[in-house]
Amino acid sequence: MWTTVHPDPIRDWAESGIASLTGRPDGPLLIPPGRAATVARERTAWIADVTGGAVALDGARLLAERAAFTGHRRSGATSPGGSCRLLPTADGWAAVSCARLDDPLLLGALVGADIGDDPWPAVEAWLREHAGSELEERAELLGVAAGPVAAPQTPAPEPYRPLAPRPVSGRLVVDFSALWAGPLCAHLLSLAGARVVKVETPSRPDGARRGNPDFYHLLHGGHDSVMLDPTLPGDRNALATLVAAADIVIEASRPRALIGFGLDAADFVANGGTWVSITAHGRTSNRVGFGDDIAATAGLVGYTHGGPVFVGDAIADPLTGLTAAALAMSAPADGGGVLWDVAMSSVVAATLTSTGTGVAQPYRSQGRWYVDTPTVTVELAEPRPRPPRGNVAESGRDTTAVLTELGITR
Repeated sequence: MWTTVHPDPIRDWAESGIASLTGRPDGPLLIPPGRAATVARERTAWIADVTGGAVALDGARLLAERAAFTGHRRSGATSPGGSCRLLPTADGWAAVSCARLDDPLLLGALVGADIGDDPWPAVEAWLREHAGSELEERAELLGVAAGPVAAPQTPAPEPYRPLAPRPVSGRLVVDFSALWAGPLCAHLLSLAGARVVKVETPSRPDGARRGNPDFYHLLHGGHDSVMLDPTLPGDRNALATLVAAADIVIEASRPRALIGFGLDAADFVANGGTWVSITAHGRTSNRVGFGDDIAATAGLVGYTHGGPVFVGDAIADPLTGLTAAALAMSAPADGGGVLWDVAMSSVVAATLTSTGTGVAQPYRSQGRWYVDTPTVTVELAEPRPRPPRGNVAESGRDTTAVLTELGITR
């Protein structure tokens, strides 16, 4: 079972830095609903136990870490990063992301209009006349990261439980993931002593390389970088051999994408490997999503008189990355393989114990924000960064060296 830290979700939220990222810019900070910050601390406590204290981090603070590098702050119904919005529908609220270069075109197809350079006026107008269920259906068909904000409901059960703890020091991790959740998982495995080889393809480099360089350095410092093109027979064979040599694979693609590369999770697991698959809504779903819209559509939002607001910065990403890392640090007792189908939406939903603004309201005193918990008064923390470790390789820098070392020919 997961380690239980202490039953004080309000204190965990206050100390995480998330409250400073939650609320309207001209309004008070908010304590979010649920216990995601407590769950994050449970994850890192479990990891610390498994690693004998070698990886001792505060999971709650990891939830707000990216904002410490980017300087993003609370923006109410617009995500701190600016790419996602909470908008009213005919029967509620929805989260809609516009983060990729082709998203404006896709959003135009969703609403059936020529939206020009700014998609938001047309999207807002369309949503006001359509139900959230219709948005969800059309978004799935078009590959748009959007959906209705979940209504209050009975908390979901914990969907993921680690197996027998196992050390990962010296194990080979092949990481196909990008952005935040998967790289955080790989980063934590690296801190625990694993060797991480990041694999990119010419057509799909990690988009996070274009983001904040210091944050990218934090998550990828000390990892090898391999670039292989699965459309080339030699590279395709090398890719398959590299995966076969791995102990753990991390990926964040829908299954058909990697099958197109000639990679099969079932075969890998049958040979005793651990395959960590991170997707927005599960391997059997065609829905896409990013950290902000996934959290909101799972029901993790704050509420003000003006409607819902985002909780933190893409909080589904770090929460999922922590969960995936703990799962990867476990294995069946008989030494067999395991496929972890980690749906980010399920990870978030399992942290929700209530909706609304919670039982405690932050207040300001002498320019600082505080909240009273059942046991203590806590000052609301700001996001705090960690120093990076190791150097960061340019895409493909280590391809020849890694393949040569492992005896792989192209």
